[in-house]
Amino acid sequence: MAEEGFRYLLPPVKGIEFLAELALDTRWYWIHSADELWKLIDPEVWALTRNPWLILQTVSESRLKELAADPKVQKLGRAILEAYRQVLQAPAWFQAAHPQPPLGAVAYFCMEFMLTEALPIYSGGLGNVAGDQLKAASDLGVPVHGVGLLYQQGYFRQVLDRDGGQQALYPHNDPVQMPVVPVRTDGEWLRLSIDLPGRKLWLRTWEVRVGRARLYLLDSNDPANLPADRGITSELYGGGPELRLQQEMVLGIGGWRLLRAIGVDPIVCHLNEGHAAFAVLERARDFMRANQQPFDVALVVTRAGNLFTTHTAVPAGFDRFEPGLFRTYMSPYADDLGIGVDAVLALGRGNPADVSESFNMAYLAIRASGAVNGVSELHGVVSRGLFAPLFPRWPVAEVPVGAVTNGVHAPTWDSAAADALWTKRCGQARWLEGMPKVEQDFQKATDAELWQLRSNGRRDLVRWTRQRLARQFAAAGASAREVGETEQIFDPDALTIGFARRFATYKRPNLLLRDPQRLMRLLTNPKMPVQIVVAGKAHPQDEPGKALVRQWVQFTRDPAVARHVAFVADYDMSVTENLVQGVDLWLNNPRRPWEACGTSGMKVLVNGGLNFSELDGWWAEAYAPEFGWALGDGKEHGDDPAWDAAEAETLYRLLETEVVPLFYTRNGDGIPAGWVAKMRASMARLTPRFSTNRAVREYTEKHYLAAAQAYAGRAADKGRLGAEILRWSRTLAQRWGTLRFGDVRVNTAKNRHRFDIHVYLGDVDAGSVAIELYAEGLDGGAPVRVPLQRGAALTGATNAFLYSGDVAADRSPNDYTARVVPAHPAAMVPLEAAQILWER
Repeated sequence: MAEEGFRYLLPPVKGIEFLAELALDTRWYWIHSADELWKLIDPEVWALTRNPWLILQTVSESRLKELAADPKVQKLGRAILEAYRQVLQAPAWFQAAHPQPPLGAVAYFCMEFMLTEALPIYSGGLGNVAGDQLKAASDLGVPVHGVGLLYQQGYFRQVLDRDGGQQALYPHNDPVQMPVVPVRTDGEWLRLSIDLPGRKLWLRTWEVRVGRARLYLLDSNDPANLPADRGITSELYGGGPELRLQQEMVLGIGGWRLLRAIGVDPIVCHLNEGHAAFAVLERARDFMRANQQPFDVALVVTRAGNLFTTHTAVPAGFDRFEPGLFRTYMSPYADDLGIGVDAVLALGRGNPADVSESFNMAYLAIRASGAVNGVSELHGVVSRGLFAPLFPRWPVAEVPVGAVTNGVHAPTWDSAAADALWTKRCGQARWLEGMPKVEQDFQKATDAELWQLRSNGRRDLVRWTRQRLARQFAAAGASAREVGETEQIFDPDALTIGFARRFATYKRPNLLLRDPQRLMRLLTNPKMPVQIVVAGKAHPQDEPGKALVRQWVQFTRDPAVARHVAFVADYDMSVTENLVQGVDLWLNNPRRPWEACGTSGMKVLVNGGLNFSELDGWWAEAYAPEFGWALGDGKEHGDDPAWDAAEAETLYRLLETEVVPLFYTRNGDGIPAGWVAKMRASMARLTPRFSTNRAVREYTEKHYLAAAQAYAGRAADKGRLGAEILRWSRTLAQRWGTLRFGDVRVNTAKNRHRFDIHVYLGDVDAGSVAIELYAEGLDGGAPVRVPLQRGAALTGATNAFLYSGDVAADRSPNDYTARVVPAHPAAMVPLEAAQILWER
């Protein structure tokens, strides 16, 4: 499945075939060595699009013949090609660390992937995480196969009118001009189908090369479909609930069928957010058909190999579908599973018996996965609270949601100059090595090197911003004078702050505008000037968010500050890249704890930018005074206006008294030594820690390998262990009500508390449960769980025993409570059995 699918679009010119091989692999996007090649071919198209495949589609045949005869192009291109092939063929970290792993293919499902601006099928943070993790999987050699959708229009493009109003445009994504090729089997373009009410939906399939990894995409724009159905994959996050349900059926059900159709049999299924949760149903359906098992057994078997990553910090962020709509679309599929639509609805409800409750995709993902994680340590805590209703009476701290903090793919976001400095100090393979070595090596970077990197990056950003604003103003109908004035915007030597993200009220993009006059004084200080570049989109239906965009745009048009602040329209991957490579300080001030992770601030690390952020998401675990600055007290205050006002005051004060003076306090060499010290600490210690290489390694060793082993154990012998676990859990649920506690005696001696507890097991087998002492953790620490040992049978009672154990007497015995919890050596408790009985 290579470039043959589209090779007919290239003129038959001998000697340039290698260009297609390079252009169709999105790996070029994060390999700076290839930039010069595409500039040589068509510098204008390269500068505007960063899309090598588009260059090859639009360049003339005569120019291609020139390239074939140009020794410089041939030498450079073939050297890049040879290096490219050597990298892809060489063993990577995964093969070296796990030479005989119990891990086959990993299927990574996501609604969006941000790989390159040449493939605009993303909106923001979720796509950023997915794209960067797929790139890291390629670098590390982890066998990951991405699955997503190829949108005809994707997410909207932002245009600003004269008054700062946001307008949404939806330009067409032409597959011919994107680095995708049709998936072919036996020479034919693979087309799949899923059933919609009363009709069949045909799906086209595409492949994207991501170095060693592959991304497979589906779209519904097949001429065999009804006109309305062709638009199912038109917009990302567009339309209403019905369109969203259709898209998620395509992604989950169609995506799993695509992998199976091309011979990929994933042993691990990673759901990056709940949009793709229908994949777990299709995976179970696959198993039940292959092994002649009913759906409930197949689900128990396959869930062991499923991982669910949630990115949502508020209940409203989960996709929900009202029962009537769900029945309309999913009844035939549920019948095919052999369980009926009511049973499927129950999998997605907090209360399975409540027939009026909507279907929650995140609940389905949890009930069909063997592990669940948030995307930062704080988000793990938040998620445990969000999902606590699924585990009634369990302490929130024990709700089975862990955390793998996100990272960013450093080679994607570093500038060429940053890449050169990191290579000089840490070597080419730095991101594949351990964090301690990178930290140690980078400490050798001199103050002069670091300050030169920062100064050059800022000057490049100023130049880019002027060019971008000139085009933006001209497109909005500005006069020639107004367009020309963009050449006066910004000072290449002034402290430059970046603020860019989705404009939503909880992100508080207007916090810095609470006192416009104070901000003006900060910006226009003649001795210590400051400049701010702002970017961001509001969802087209988010009127408050659009009002925040307008407020910033109108502020930039005040003549008093027009040269010190700019709003760059149409925030996308290319805008992000330029900002994170050029700003000195990245500002982020959401309301805690509503930012699940926030990766934008991670991108500045590799380029020497510092962070000034709310203690939320990743910054809550990364912040230390030597790295940057923090807002907040580490507590939650909701949307309290008084707290917003207090944090705005803190923001202004820290900028005025700490941030700005530190930047402008120079030593005899003209270097701000204090600022550079923060740069060195941030770059050396945070960049490797918050990289996707670390995150993907963590996913692999903490989740993928364990999931593969657990699934293999349950799937053996046609799912025998899975059937056993299902019998155990059902029997336990039926008999749980017969359990009760009896006498509890505590004796304290020799600095130990000894507990002797009578437990009446009723109809429950003693081997199916564990009896424990439980105490809440101290000072935010982990809870204490102490297993009790079964002793003698109680006289005069059936299936009743004395359970005993002791703990250190450093806490009151009243801190401890006895409880009964399910126990099975191969079961995941409480994911698969959430019963719990407390002694008091």
